[in-house]
Amino acid sequence: MARLRLDLTRAQVLAYRRNVGALDERLPHGPDSLRLAAWAGLQDSMPRAALLSIHARVDGTEPATWEDPSLLQLWGPRFSAYVVAARDLAVFSLGRLPDDYNGRRVGEDLATRLDRFLGGRTMTYGQAGRGLGVHPNRLRYAAPTGKVLIRWEGARQPTVWTVPPPAVDPSDAGLELARRYLHIFGPGTAQAFAEWAGIAPWRGRATFDALVESLTPVRTPIGESWILTEDEPTFRASGGRPASARLLPSGDAYFLLQGADRELLVPDADKRSTLWTPRVWPGAVLVEGEVVGTWRRAGPAVTIQPWRLLSPGTREAVEKEAESFPLPDARGRIRVRWDG
Repeated sequence: MARLRLDLTRAQVLAYRRNVGALDERLPHGPDSLRLAAWAGLQDSMPRAALLSIHARVDGTEPATWEDPSLLQLWGPRFSAYVVAARDLAVFSLGRLPDDYNGRRVGEDLATRLDRFLGGRTMTYGQAGRGLGVHPNRLRYAAPTGKVLIRWEGARQPTVWTVPPPAVDPSDAGLELARRYLHIFGPGTAQAFAEWAGIAPWRGRATFDALVESLTPVRTPIGESWILTEDEPTFRASGGRPASARLLPSGDAYFLLQGADRELLVPDADKRSTLWTPRVWPGAVLVEGEVVGTWRRAGPAVTIQPWRLLSPGTREAVEKEAESFPLPDARGRIRVRWDG
C-alpha cells in the first residue's frame, strides 16, 4: 500500500533540524553528547571549526574538547577533514568505500602501502606522500578503508597514521551513513545525500532504494523528498524555543547545504550569496531560529555582518556567544566588531 505523502512547512523543517542538531538547547557535557553533536560528523576544514560546532551544541566545551578520547579525526565526506565519534569510524570511512573494483583497489592499495611505510609511526602527510612517491593529497583516497586517521590543527600539515580497519560490512556502514544524513539534514533526496557524502549519484540512489521501507515521502516548499519514518513524530512536534543566539562556524552541518536546500534555509538570493561564497564560507549568525547574518574571525577579533537591524538585546546575546568561544588563542580576549 502506498504511503501518504507528508506535507511539511519551512518552519517545521527548520525547527526539526535545530532540534536534532541541539541548536535550541545545549546538551550536557559528556561523551554521549559529543557523539550526538557529531552524528553527521563535524567538518573541520577550517581550523577548529569542529570545536566551535561542538560549542554551539554541548555545554561546558573547552579548548581541548575536540581531542576528547571519544572523538577522532579523519578525511570524511568529500575527503574533507572531519571530527567524528571514535565508535562511528566505520560509518564515515567504510560507508564511503567505493563499490567498484578499481575505486576500491586504489584505496586499499594506498592504505596497505602507507601502513607498511609507516610501520607504526606517525608523520606529516607530506612526508608520508614523498616516502610513497605520491602527491600527499592522494593519501585521502585511503581514508574510506577505515585504516587511516589524521590529526590536523590548522597551522601545520596534518599528521597521519594507520589503524586496524573496523569490523563492519561496508554496505551496512553506507546505509547507516544515509540514515545519519537524513536524521540531521532531512528531508533529503538521494542526489543531495550523494553530494554531501561525496559518492557517485547512482550509489546515492541505490542506498535510498535499499532504505525505502524505512522512509516516508514528504513535500516541502522546495519539492518532494524523504525523511526517516522514525523521525516523523519529531517533525510533527511544535519544537522547543529557539536559542537567542548561536554562532555557527564555516562548514557547520546546519548550513552545509547545496542547491534548493539553501533556498529553504535562506530564501533571499542576495543573502545566500554572502553565506555560501565561491571561496571560504563565513560563519552563520543564528538568532531565534533564523540565519540573520555572517561572521568571520581574525585572532581575537570577531566581525559580525547582520542582514537586518538587530535589537540591543539581540546584539548583546550575539556578543556574549562570541565571547564564550573556547579558543585557546583568543579565550577571554574576543572583541566583537559590528559591520552594519
